[in-house]
Amino acid sequence: MSKPAIEYQKMMTEIVYVNLPGPKEPSPGMTGGELLHGFLAELHEAPSNEMKAYLNALCSKWNVHFRGS
Repeated sequence: MSKPAIEYQKMMTEIVYVNLPGPKEPSPGMTGGELLHGFLAELHEAPSNEMKAYLNALCSKWNVHFRGS
């Protein structure tokens, strides 16, 4: 059984884990969570240091963590 694309657990705050790698291309029938997973995984692999810094700042605010396989 494979892991879901995005997992969350509710404690005092919500923590979101985005499992890497994400899907490379959208395919027909993907759920919204799968599309979001691909989008966030692609942003995480951005070549620009400015983009990575901005994404890390947003992720720290929203308790979003990237997790490799």
